[in-house]
Amino acid sequence: MTIADLAEAIEVDPKTVERWITKGREPYRKHRFATASYLGVDESYLCPDALSRDQVAAASHSEVIAVYPHRWTVPRDVWGRLFGGASQEIGVLVYSGLFLADDAGLVRLFADKAREGVRVRILLGDPDCAEVAQRGADGGVGDGMAPQIRSALVLYRPITGLENVEIRLHDTILYNSIYRADDEFLVNTHVYGAGNAAVLHLRRVAGGDMVATYAESFERVWERAVPVGS
Repeated sequence: MTIADLAEAIEVDPKTVERWITKGREPYRKHRFATASYLGVDESYLCPDALSRDQVAAASHSEVIAVYPHRWTVPRDVWGRLFGGASQEIGVLVYSGLFLADDAGLVRLFADKAREGVRVRILLGDPDCAEVAQRGADGGVGDGMAPQIRSALVLYRPITGLENVEIRLHDTILYNSIYRADDEFLVNTHVYGAGNAAVLHLRRVAGGDMVATYAESFERVWERAVPVGS
C-alpha cells in the first residue's frame, strides 16, 4: 500500500503519514486506531510504544468475554457459535482434544467451513513423544493420553485430505489448549495433576495483547509441528 493510499483511506495529508514512517512521529490516537482498523492489525503492533501500561491493561481486560471454571462447563452451543462464526481461520491446539473429534457435528462443521474457504488447522500431540507421556502422568491418565490422540486421528479421517484442512503433530510442552476462530479464542489453561482447569473466552480488541499472545503461541507451535503422515 502506498502512502497516498493510506492517507486517503484515513483522511490525513500524505506528508503526515510520511512523517510517521520516516521521522518516527507518533500519530494521534484517532489516527492510530483508524490506521490499525484499515490495515487489519493491532494498534499496539503498529505503535508498540504509543499505549501506556494502563491503556494496554484496560484494552486487554476488555478482551475477556467470559471465564468458565472448567472446560466441561462451557456450553456446547458456545463451541458451535465459536467455530460456526469463523470466516477466515479455525485453529485447534491440544494434546488429544478427543471431546472435539468425538463430536460428529463439529467435525462436519470443520468440513463445511473448509469447503467455504476457511483455513482449518488442527494441532495434536505426537503420541510417541515424551511430552505427551509426561502430560498423561501429570494428569493422572498414565499411558492413556497416546491412545486418545490416536483415536482423535481416526475420528478426523473424514476431513483429512480436504482442501484447506491441515493436521499436524507437535511435541511441545503445552501450557494451554487453544481453540480459535478468527479473532475469538477459547483458552483452556492447564494445571498440574488435573484436567478440569479454567477456560478463558477471549475476543481481540484493538490495543489489547492477551489474544495476540495466544495467537503467537499457536503459530510458534504450528511452525515446528510435523504434518500427519510425513
